[in-house]
Amino acid sequence: MLDPKLIEGTRHSGPDGVRPSSRYAHPRELPAGKKDSPIIAIVIGGLGISASGTADAFAKLPASVAFAMAPYGADLEKLADRARADAHELLLQVPMEPFEYPDNDPGPQTLLTSLTAEQNTDRLHWLMSRFQGYVGLISYMGAKFTASEQGLAPVLRDVAKRGLIYVDDGSSARSIAGQIAGANNLPYAKADVVLDTVPTPVEIDRALARLEMKARDTGFAVGFATAQPVTSCRLGEKSGRARDFPDADYNGGDQGEVVVTSFTARAPAPE
Repeated sequence: MLDPKLIEGTRHSGPDGVRPSSRYAHPRELPAGKKDSPIIAIVIGGLGISASGTADAFAKLPASVAFAMAPYGADLEKLADRARADAHELLLQVPMEPFEYPDNDPGPQTLLTSLTAEQNTDRLHWLMSRFQGYVGLISYMGAKFTASEQGLAPVLRDVAKRGLIYVDDGSSARSIAGQIAGANNLPYAKADVVLDTVPTPVEIDRALARLEMKARDTGFAVGFATAQPVTSCRLGEKSGRARDFPDADYNGGDQGEVVVTSFTARAPAPE
């Protein structure tokens, strides 16, 4: 359910100090005896763009998978309402400038290194107005923008003061989002593995194995994927068979599950 105190043009925390990242979170407790087990969080992006991909994500993925919605989809408010009713945490995908821009154009209102901080903030607010009830933002493309302190820092300061979280989609090794988030006390996570770079069941399984290894090594890991039918189908099958991940508490498995806001609370501060 939307909190009317948090629905306003600038989306600051409400007068009672409530943060959207807390109000719209869906925390899950790990089972007794699993508190110190490796954990995995997964974010699925591109919701609202493809009707079939969106339908498969809703039908096949457990509530512990966070849904990242693109700002250009149709019926975004209805989709957001449905996702919240199904206990999915929501993120807003924010289009950011890639190195190949404009040949590779993320879409209208993309945040650009050539714009002033005020212009990018105005674009950010337009994007943030597309639907309500999200816990935070996640980058979409943006290899050039997320490598620019001049471009990214004002945006993440604005995100931080609004009580949101920020997730780096892990697509660029040059991103400095972690350093900027740490300097602004912004809850932050970065995808460790992109799960469907090659969207086939075999390659998705290999990516999941890498994600599990990361969780074993560090205690927690984040995976990112897109709302493609093959991705939702494979992740749905895996999340229903926790035995495929005997050493990690995998989203949706009976060994335990974690949502992305829980991860940002647990993740160490970026260096």
